[in-house]
Order: sequence, then structure tokens, then C-alpha cells
Amino acid sequence: MKYRDTKVNPYTWRYRIVLFLLLIAALALVYRMFALMVFDRKFLVNQGDARMMRVMQTQAYRGMITDRFGNPLAISAPVEAAWADPETLLDLPKAQLQSLASALGISLDTLQKRIGKKRLDFVYLQRQLTPTQADKVRELKIKGVFLKREYKRYYPDGEVSAQVVGINNIDDKGQEGIELKYDSQLEGVPGSKRVLKDRLGYIVSEVDELSEPKAGENVTLSLDNRIQYLAYRALKDGIQQYKAKAGTAIVIDIHTGEILAMVNAPSFNPNNRPDVRDGRFKNHAVTDTFEPGSSIKAFTVAMGLSSGEFTPETILETAPGWMKLGKNIVRDEHNKENMTVSKALKISSNMGMARIILALPLDSFRNYLAKFGLGKPTGSGFPGEVSGSLPSSSTRFSEFTAATLSFGYGLTVTPLQLAHMYATLANNGVQIPMTFLKSDTVPQGEQIIDPTVAHEVIDMLKTVVEPGGTATRARVPGYWVAGKTGTTRIVGKGGYQSNHHNAFFVGIAPATNPQLVVLVFINDPTNKVYYGGDTAAPIFSKIMGGALRILNISPDHLEEKN
Repeated sequence: MKYRDTKVNPYTWRYRIVLFLLLIAALALVYRMFALMVFDRKFLVNQGDARMMRVMQTQAYRGMITDRFGNPLAISAPVEAAWADPETLLDLPKAQLQSLASALGISLDTLQKRIGKKRLDFVYLQRQLTPTQADKVRELKIKGVFLKREYKRYYPDGEVSAQVVGINNIDDKGQEGIELKYDSQLEGVPGSKRVLKDRLGYIVSEVDELSEPKAGENVTLSLDNRIQYLAYRALKDGIQQYKAKAGTAIVIDIHTGEILAMVNAPSFNPNNRPDVRDGRFKNHAVTDTFEPGSSIKAFTVAMGLSSGEFTPETILETAPGWMKLGKNIVRDEHNKENMTVSKALKISSNMGMARIILALPLDSFRNYLAKFGLGKPTGSGFPGEVSGSLPSSSTRFSEFTAATLSFGYGLTVTPLQLAHMYATLANNGVQIPMTFLKSDTVPQGEQIIDPTVAHEVIDMLKTVVEPGGTATRARVPGYWVAGKTGTTRIVGKGGYQSNHHNAFFVGIAPATNPQLVVLVFINDPTNKVYYGGDTAAPIFSKIMGGALRILNISPDHLEEKN
């Protein structure tokens, strides 16, 4: 009897076990793939997006600032900024860093200082690159260096309107002037978009736009670009001619309160501004104050007429040209005789003004000036505007204090405040708030003084520019001009300085049908002459004459030719 060999081949059962395990593993992989594709798909997509997708803010275009005719005074242009994670650049070869610095337009030392800030994971290498610079950086293809879109502000008028329009900082935020005043209106609302980036941080594609940026609103100013240039050129030339420290000029439409021109010199170029902030950045027309001196005498006379105690022909006891008030003396330099109210204004008599004030309650003139807005802002809303100063309502006036107030000492005004007062006088005694914005309607005003009184004062102010007056150089061919000079000593450490003066002239034209007020203020003229009639008046004539012609305002004083 034969027996079958029942011994099992060891390789057969081991093979089956391995095959079974492989099958199990394959099934597990298939299941895992299925689970990832079906059950975990949303999670994985989100994880991938978290690593590759980014939401980026898109900067909004800042609104323009224009003059009343739409000519741009401030406009934004797209530029690019270079940035990096400093740590990614620390190991770059010096030659490559030098190439990057050259492309950025900075020194190698400056670049190394910026990327040496190890505690930061983001640093700007250079802001507001020109297109050429941005292209050079892009061509270098340096790992970890990126470019982003931003905007740079440009000012087509340059130094002409710099202090009014103002400036922005590098982040396109308003810092001075109109840029600061209307920053929230100009800046707009940023948008956002989703982008796909590669492992190096470069944008591969823009996936979708989440929200569109909303551009800022434009701001239309009341300024007339033509008159602004005219005023700046005349003021700058005058400052050079009289070797003055600084100056200001203002042109106002009396019916709307619109500021058609406001210039300061010396100025600065906002497109290439100096690193050190000095007085050139300030809009001195609203931030600086001075004693108005003789220019306030028009309102002394107006108060006298309003009281009913005086008329233009009332004789004032001004002889012998001086009088003693307490321990002090009020005097006229030249006139020693009695004179009419009209002549007292024409020749700018301190004695005449003092006689008017002393015939009325001593504190009445302080209260009268407050009605014209002295001691409070003009309503322009310009950043940094100051209010000037008047004696306190609780002040106990002596005769001498009241007298000095009548000829412009003991109070301070800004150039805009003084121009505003004369605009009220020219507008039939109706006061309208000053504005830097273009106005399509005539705003509601407040009647400050009787129209008849306003007309009488303007008629008297016409004599100031006629022969024998203090401002014959303020005349404008073809037009009647009414105005007043002012010359005051500058206050220094030891009191009033005998060799340093402020000189100014403020005038109205055409005097028979007033349309414009122009003020010219000259700070510390040193070229032998310093009186307002010799320095500010001729500059006024150039500005007023040019503005009247630009606006095509009809002449009211065409002299007959022989």
C-alpha cells in the first residue's frame, strides 16, 4: 500500500498571506482615496486655499482736487512699492543686494539697514517707485522681493497753491490744507480680491474680485487757477523787490464768500518737498495774526456814522495834532489842524479816530468789531485757522486803551479775517461766511451794518487812493478803488521794534459796484520803504487789475482823454 505525500509547500501559503495583505492594503488605499475625494474634499480644498489662496486689499483711487473750472490741483497716479520678508534677503550675495539697491534708487547701506530688522516679517524696501524702477526690480527676479500697487499724489500747480491744497503723507493720507480737511471724502473705500500664490509668494493668478474699490470723491475748490497764478507772481515779485521776509495775498468774491485766490510766499514745491518743515508749509493767511493798524480805521468811522453822532462832514477837533490821555499821548505825525471825518480817514489820522471813539461809550468799539467776526473763525473751516483776538468783554477800558483800539492796536486779526471784514463792508453790510469750495448759490448772509453806512464808508475810502491819500499807488486804471493802508511795528522780545514792520493794503473794486476784495500783506520789508502805501499798494494794483480783467468786470472809471 502506497501513501500520498501530504507535506505542504511552505512557499504556497506564504504567498497567499502576502497576496491577502496586499489586497487589504490596496482596498485601504482605494477607500482612503475615495474618502479624500468625497468625504474630506471640502476640508482639503480649504487647507489648500489656506496655503495658496490669499485675500488682498486693492487700494482705492483718491479723488482729485480741482479749481472751480475743473483744472487739477491734486491728482493721484498709480505707482508700485517694493517689499520683502527681511529674513529671506539676509543671505543674498552682496553683488545681488547692490543690484537691488540700484534698481530701488537707494544706497546699499540704506537697503542693508532696512532688511536688517530681523524682528519684522514685512518691510518696505522702497515706496512709490517709478515705472522704470519697478521694471528693474521685476527683472532681477530676486526670491522674496515683491511689488504691490499704490498711488502717489501729484500737484500740477506746484508751489503756487501748495499751502491751500496741502499735502499727503506716503500712505496717501491728508496732512495739511484741503487734503487734510476733506481727507475722508477724498480717500474712497478700498476693495479686495482673492489671488492664487505660488510657494515663493508670487501671484500666479487672480481668482475673483470680492469687492470693487470705490474711488474717492472729487473736491472742487473756489479757487480760480488764472487769478491764483496772477496773485502768486505779483506777490513773489513784490517780496523780492522790497526784500521782505514773507507775504500773503487774498482775492474774495464779495457776493458768494468764495476765495478766488490765496497765496503765500515764500512757498514750496509739494512734488519735491523739503525734509525739514519750516514756515513755508503753513497757510499764513489763516494761521498768522497781526495788529491791523490803520486798516481798522474804516470800521471806526463806520461805528461813528452808525451812532448818528457823526457824518462824513463832521468837524473833528484834531488840532494841534496831539492830546494827552492819562500818562500817554496820541498824536498825528503831520496834520496839526481840525479836519472832517472824511479827511481823517483819507490821511489816516490817529487823532481823528480817537476823537470819534472818545465821544462814544469806551467799550462800544470792541463790541462793534465782534459783530464783524473778530475773535472767532471766518467759517472757512480751513485746518489750523485761528481766531485772532479782541480785548475781553470784561475789560475796563481807559480812554487811552479805547483810543489805541480805534487805530488798530490792542487786537489781532488774520489776513483772511481782515479781508472778510472788508468783504462785508463791500457787500452792503451783509456778512457771508468765507469758503474754499465752489458755490453754485449765494449763501444766506447776516446784515451787520446799515447799507447806507457801508456806502458812505466806501465813498470815503475812495479818497484814500486819490491824490493826497495814503495809497495813490493802489489805483487801477479804468476802475474806482476803495481801500485802506496799514503799517504796524512788529512785536519782538523787547516790545515794538522800530526797524521791523508789517505793511498791508486791503481794497474793494469796482468801488461803484463792488465785486472783489483783495488783501496784500507784506511781512518785514527792508528795502528802504516799509509803508503799506509804498509796498503792498502797488502789488494790490497788479492783482486787482488783473483779476478784474480776467473776470471781464466792466470798468466804472473811464477817464476822458484830452
